Amino acid sequence: MSNPGAYVTSTHSEVDSEGVRHTGGDTIENRLTIKEFAEIQNLFKSPALNQPECMNREEFMDRTYTALGHGNKEEYGELFDKIDVSREGFIDWDKLTSFMLLELYEKDERVKSSVIPEWKDIRCLPLIHKENIQKVVYLKGSCRYVTLSKDGLLGVWGENLKLQRSLRISTDTVKLKDLWATSLVFLANVNKIAVAFTSKEICFYDLNSKQDMFCQYKLQGLQGAPICMDYWHNPDDGNEAVLTFGDVTGQVQAICFTTAMISLFERPANSTEDQQTTLYITWSELVSGYHKCCYILKHKLHDNHWVRQVSYNSHLEAFLSCSTSDNNTVILAWREKGKTLLKTTSLNIANGINGFDYHSGLNIIATAGIDHKVCLWNPYVVSKPTGVLQGNMASVISVKFFDSRKQLCSFSKDKVLRIWDVHHQVCIQRIAGIFPKTLDFQFTLYFYEPHGHLFVSFNNQLAVMEMKKESSKKVTSHKKPITCVLYNSTFKQVISSDTGSTVTFWMIDTGQKIKQFSGCHGNAEISTMALNASETRLLTGSTDGTVKVWDLNGHCHHKLNAGRDQAVEISQILVLKRTILVVGWERIITVFRMNTLNQYLVQPSEWKGGMQHQEDILCAAFLPPQSLVTGSYDGEIVVWNNNTENASRKLHPDPGRAPRSKSDSQIQSAGKRLLSLSSGRHTRSMSNFNDTDSDSNNTVTRLFFLEARKNISATGGANLVSCGGLGCVRFWNIFRNQLMAEFVAHEGASFIIMTIDKTNRYTITGDHDGWVKVWDIQEYCIDYSETNCTEPAPLVASFQPHSDCITHLETCAHSTCLLVISASADCSICVSDICGTAIGIFGQEEHWRIESYLPVPVMDNTIFENPEENVTGTKDLQADISDLHPSLYPDTQPTDLIMEDGEDLLFKVSPWENTILGRKYKENGTKEKLHSNFRDDLTQNSIGTFSLLNIGPLKDIGEVKKPDFVVNPDKYFGEKTEEKSRALILPTHSQTVALKAVFDEGSLFPREILEREQTAKQLKEKMHHESKIKRTNRTARPKEK
Repeated sequence: MSNPGAYVTSTHSEVDSEGVRHTGGDTIENRLTIKEFAEIQNLFKSPALNQPECMNREEFMDRTYTALGHGNKEEYGELFDKIDVSREGFIDWDKLTSFMLLELYEKDERVKSSVIPEWKDIRCLPLIHKENIQKVVYLKGSCRYVTLSKDGLLGVWGENLKLQRSLRISTDTVKLKDLWATSLVFLANVNKIAVAFTSKEICFYDLNSKQDMFCQYKLQGLQGAPICMDYWHNPDDGNEAVLTFGDVTGQVQAICFTTAMISLFERPANSTEDQQTTLYITWSELVSGYHKCCYILKHKLHDNHWVRQVSYNSHLEAFLSCSTSDNNTVILAWREKGKTLLKTTSLNIANGINGFDYHSGLNIIATAGIDHKVCLWNPYVVSKPTGVLQGNMASVISVKFFDSRKQLCSFSKDKVLRIWDVHHQVCIQRIAGIFPKTLDFQFTLYFYEPHGHLFVSFNNQLAVMEMKKESSKKVTSHKKPITCVLYNSTFKQVISSDTGSTVTFWMIDTGQKIKQFSGCHGNAEISTMALNASETRLLTGSTDGTVKVWDLNGHCHHKLNAGRDQAVEISQILVLKRTILVVGWERIITVFRMNTLNQYLVQPSEWKGGMQHQEDILCAAFLPPQSLVTGSYDGEIVVWNNNTENASRKLHPDPGRAPRSKSDSQIQSAGKRLLSLSSGRHTRSMSNFNDTDSDSNNTVTRLFFLEARKNISATGGANLVSCGGLGCVRFWNIFRNQLMAEFVAHEGASFIIMTIDKTNRYTITGDHDGWVKVWDIQEYCIDYSETNCTEPAPLVASFQPHSDCITHLETCAHSTCLLVISASADCSICVSDICGTAIGIFGQEEHWRIESYLPVPVMDNTIFENPEENVTGTKDLQADISDLHPSLYPDTQPTDLIMEDGEDLLFKVSPWENTILGRKYKENGTKEKLHSNFRDDLTQNSIGTFSLLNIGPLKDIGEVKKPDFVVNPDKYFGEKTEEKSRALILPTHSQTVALKAVFDEGSLFPREILEREQTAKQLKEKMHHESKIKRTNRTARPKEK
């Protein structure tokens, strides 16, 4: 068993005045030392038999509390419940140790490295190669690095980068002096390596063979000399693999293996793989289909330009290749199931590129441009890059993503290594002057992230830069960027999804993970989710174009074919009473009727209203009984009658804007811009938002109806809120077809997302930098106004719970406290209160308790007799609230408001590192401050209806002259008092003792209670009588036998 000392000895303990020890750990198991664990182990030993014994809950609580002498019995009871997961009612020492080992394992899994890389000094490895180094690979099976040079020399290096051996490979088709090796790949699933030669052949060497570098297969007769290769295999099915290579004639060819674990190619009937004989295979045999265990895919779109790099990506199911040509610089060849032809798209880059890399989590292709630029591309948008990284002074030779850090490494011809923050598109590190001084050089870059080794080769010299291990820890909720988060109020659970097609359920009360569903849509990203009205069905939308309907146990009941067998980007699912609406990738609403959900695969129905938008629909909202609105990429909002499915009116922030023509070019570009916008969940794209005339300036990303506002049609106030492009929030009245107000919520943001609580009190917005802002809209735009209000709503809080872009926001009303749940591309889900105080992150080691967080008092905004002052005089309201809460609003400008941790707010809860000692200290400090505030400065911290009244100290007044009826009461009340005293005749003792009637319960208790009691008595007597008869029968049967 692992030593639990590392788990328990790092906590700090204190003893308070009551003799109770408090520590940094919140639970009792975090506070136990090794000595105390030994004492608990002795409790499980039987003194007579010296064998482990079991304890029930009461025994465990009493004996451990008595033996250890600290904590309380309830804590030991909670520990017992955690250990007894099967609810058997007893535990033993083995169960306790198993529980502790699982706790240790979860702690180790949550350790994350820091974002900013730090490097050790560069090391130059021993010079063993005489020719240029062509490739560096890592052999996972043998834990070694292998380098290949042009002359066929292989260098084998250990993980400590010590040279283990070197050997030379050759081929019998050319002389040794004419040998030219071009590339090397490692076939991890079959433990082989493949080497390409300019002699138009590829040799496969078996690493399991007793003979050094035994050539098992030799593929000959290729149409061109292969100069680059890539290999991929399915981690779940080792038989599925793809070997891709590009040659000097511009061809990209792939060998798709179907039985790789059995045999890569067909062998003669009398031959086996164990025999030490080389099998010669011609390319024409593979093309003709002679080898049934593999098939060929190819294209020749690079004309006659050399293919510089190839790659197969299973996330895209596409082959990527590049050349130095202006035309067809990067080719994306998409695989289609059951077809041998490839569907291709191309990126045209001026002057060509030297290489590329793809990040599956960010869904970005980075290209190393000869024109000194590093461009970031969305693979589905080929018209222009989503971002350009500028700053290189020479041609970029190579690019490589650091996957877990979401950073990009680039190396230019002037020997400058740059590390880029992909999110902010800025260079965060520049390394130069440490590399070998050579004029003309051939360069190779290879990064193995698990070891943090970055290899750079200059001709025949190899150097390595090792990344320092980070000591800081980063808490994450998912392994991949989070796309959506929902709150299930029925079960008090938070549901989250990520780009890895994983759905996770969490308890809002504690932050504990309940269950997780993996591979819900295979490898496709889950882009959005929704719950039905009863919150018993979960709907997930994916980039594979399908919507699946799940129960909360993980069973899929229906599969909705929203994309009609095409991969599309679903941005929102709206579940109504009779229909399910799906939007995101086209200009028409995709609808599924509830009465058609009678089979597993469901096809979409026809939307009667047809196409009303000029651009793709991104979001929708519904207001009972029949109002439906949809927002599109160009900022247009269409109001529908959901019953008839006909459009009634259209809204646009620029009413004078002429409708766009439906040209073919615009139809094609609509989906591309949408995908660029969708990929913005993980990468900032500023190129589309810098143009003031761009449609993206008015993009509608979220729509919410203000359902809690009553009689809004009579008052003429706003009943719809939208947000999107340029960080703007807009308030609309759909009945008057009018834009009521708009303001910039996030300065400099390309677009934002938002949510609104159910009471329509707060609007919460989030941007690309991880910032969240809370706006009070309870009294905002509640009355009709002919002018468009540009003053922002009162800002309640501004905080940054995430380091990457906010992808989804949700609110949760827990007891009397309103919580904000924010999901981000930094793989974390944060729970905060409405003032920005962080409660916890789902996935953190210590679970929280919502009950321990005080509810936030509600500020009373009804202090004005005339409600119009809250709409027209927003600045005055800000000034008044600033007087009311000087620590919350230090400035009257709402855009400058940022919550400070050091402020002493009555309604702000700031737990101190989630420790018992900290909470005790804070609690005592808060009590002292509350008493001092009430004594010394009551008026500054008052909150309520009369908080603005100037209450000063009471003035001393002179003696008050008493009225005559107080001084002489007999003068006014004497006669009446005497008359009453004479008329009042008290009964005698005998009269009170003798009761006129017997006491009746019916005169005291209601009739229903008496009847219920009588029924219960009769039922009890009946049951007693029946049980008595059964006992009599049981005793009588043995006597009869």
